[in-house]
Amino acid sequence: MFPYTYFIVIPVAAAVLVSFLNKRPRAAAFFSLLPLAVCFVSAALRCANNAAADARVFSGEDIFSALMLSLIFLISFCVVWFASFTEKTGRKGTYFALILTAAAGMAGITVARDFFTTYVYLEVIAVCSFTLIAFYNKPEGTEGAIKYFYLSSLASIAIIFAIAILFLYAGGTSFAHLKDAMTDNINGGPAVINVFLGIMACGFMVKTGLVPFHTWTPDAYAGASTPVSAFLAGIVTKAAGAYTLIKITVMLGLVNHITAANPVGKSIMLFGTVSIIVGAVMALQQTNFKRMLAYSSISQMGYIFLAAGLATPLALMGAVFHLFNHATFKTSLFFNAGALETAAGTCNIKELYGLEKQMPYTSAFSLISMLSTAGVPPFSGFWSKLLIIAALWQAGFYLFAFIALFASVVTLAYFMRAQRNIFFGRAEGNMKTVKEVSFALLAPAGLFTVIIIAAGLYFPFMYNAFLEPFVRGLK
Repeated sequence: MFPYTYFIVIPVAAAVLVSFLNKRPRAAAFFSLLPLAVCFVSAALRCANNAAADARVFSGEDIFSALMLSLIFLISFCVVWFASFTEKTGRKGTYFALILTAAAGMAGITVARDFFTTYVYLEVIAVCSFTLIAFYNKPEGTEGAIKYFYLSSLASIAIIFAIAILFLYAGGTSFAHLKDAMTDNINGGPAVINVFLGIMACGFMVKTGLVPFHTWTPDAYAGASTPVSAFLAGIVTKAAGAYTLIKITVMLGLVNHITAANPVGKSIMLFGTVSIIVGAVMALQQTNFKRMLAYSSISQMGYIFLAAGLATPLALMGAVFHLFNHATFKTSLFFNAGALETAAGTCNIKELYGLEKQMPYTSAFSLISMLSTAGVPPFSGFWSKLLIIAALWQAGFYLFAFIALFASVVTLAYFMRAQRNIFFGRAEGNMKTVKEVSFALLAPAGLFTVIIIAAGLYFPFMYNAFLEPFVRGLK
């Protein structure tokens, strides 16, 4: 294991190196995969050691940050791996350098201890993201990138404005400055802190793609290449929005206070609930598999914000676990979309049918990931949704709990329809010639499918090793 700063330095150094290797794609892939693998192993070891030692949350070495770092580098590794086999470009070095730089930016957010540093890393991620979305200069990708650029710019303005308010009020931009300013005003706090938190939360919602700031998400996910879509949905929107919101909630000591005494928490819950509903309803209407996954991501991220807005220990436990689960099953589903696009040449659900026999592994990985997303036991998504619904019920938010439960039924409906249309039935016409993709392309989705099953079957271990220590360390 090495210090937290190395998780930033190593990917940046690798990005500089591979940017000169456009004419040597294999070398570019190797020198991208190696540092990502090293960072993942170190983060995983740190996560295991912290869990075993029951480290204090958000101290120098905390469980949540280590868990997030593990996700960042595992997903980044799998994205580069998948792209090295599927992306047809003479600029692979540049492509991989952007992914490495974005990974460094996400790692920076996990170690940041002040708002301005967090803002800088958010901008690093944003620049890399809209460049990757428009990488091939295709109309749909460029349109998605432009929408993301404009909305992300507005979010950045909101965040930096909120930081300016904080600096004027608290005399600094660190988490400690604001926490000290709130010490004597935890029950509600002065209006200026409410304004700061509200503006900041809106910025995170835009970065995440919550309703009504979601318009960039479907176009960006559908217009980008599949590895980039998996990267955005799997980890970028989580690091830039949900993770940062949960981290700030905990570090400012807002647990058990934000909803009862601060309207910001209830507003976050409302936005999360609306996103759950709108995302699920819109996903029902999609015929493009990647656009369906985009709207599904909006819906599932709504669960995380709903729980983060509630901010009770049980709700934050559910938010953290659903963030972990969403990263795994959504990344798997986008890799499955990439497999379908590679094998059949399209992601249009109306043009795909009867592929279960031709693509049995992709079909199985897709089914398991979809069931987990819908919250079907015994897969991992069931447990995180159960925690969130239980937290809502415990806090007396019965309507929100019912909506969260009902939306899971809707999620199951549109995913089972997609699974039936794509894989069930008899293959005809061009579908008869479709064959399963290579092991190299199946491996990433297979890996995340194993994680989905393991996290579901061994939920007691996840609870005792990560979730319960995380809650115990909340201040």
